[in-house]
Amino acid sequence: MKILITGATSGIGYQLAQDYAKQGHTVIACGRNQEALDELADIDRDSIKTLRFDITDIENTKQALADIERVDLAILSAGMCEYLDVKQFDAGMFERVFRVNVFGTMNTVEALLPIMPEGSKLVIVGSLARLLPFTKAQAYGGSKAAIQYITRTLEVDLKEAYGIDVLGVSPGFVKTPMTDANDFEMPMRVSVEFASKAIRKGIEKGKRDIGFPALFSGMLRVMSLLPQGMQIALSRRMAKNS
Repeated sequence: MKILITGATSGIGYQLAQDYAKQGHTVIACGRNQEALDELADIDRDSIKTLRFDITDIENTKQALADIERVDLAILSAGMCEYLDVKQFDAGMFERVFRVNVFGTMNTVEALLPIMPEGSKLVIVGSLARLLPFTKAQAYGGSKAAIQYITRTLEVDLKEAYGIDVLGVSPGFVKTPMTDANDFEMPMRVSVEFASKAIRKGIEKGKRDIGFPALFSGMLRVMSLLPQGMQIALSRRMAKNS
């Protein structure tokens, strides 16, 4: 398969690129960090090709992908996270986070559709953070809630229009440079190797929403079914404990 991965310069995307290359697939690793892209290419120059572009720039994204003839599997894992201090409310934070997590992802989808044949798979990485009103996560959780809705609606329309299967990924805490910056407890945090294996296995099985780790995912999904007042009370208690 020819596999394109955004956000491949760190974290989950970086690991996925290596693991798919080891399986013998051709990987197009995409990101903004040229040094990290060069490191990936050095791992396997036969299987890993790299593209440097900024997904928040639609023209840059289209131009970067213009010479690719076909993509069988696209995994859109590029993203960012910032946490809000409501006493120093920053509306610009929402714009920054949504620009990458939502609009950047959709820029990539637009550029990819002409080169994804019938039977290909589009995989969009969201987050379990969308399930509950976590403290300080208004921008990040909001962007991932939007991505979840968009993913499901794309599943409805892209299958009919293009024959493309759309899958979602909902990770819990994964040990990456992004989560290393967090200053709070991250229950059941898993390694990037664990995340990559879960995602690859879920894609192979055609799972609609690949959530992991299973226990943490199950707990949050159950909590999300509680009345909203109970969710708020629970989130406030967790915020105080942290």
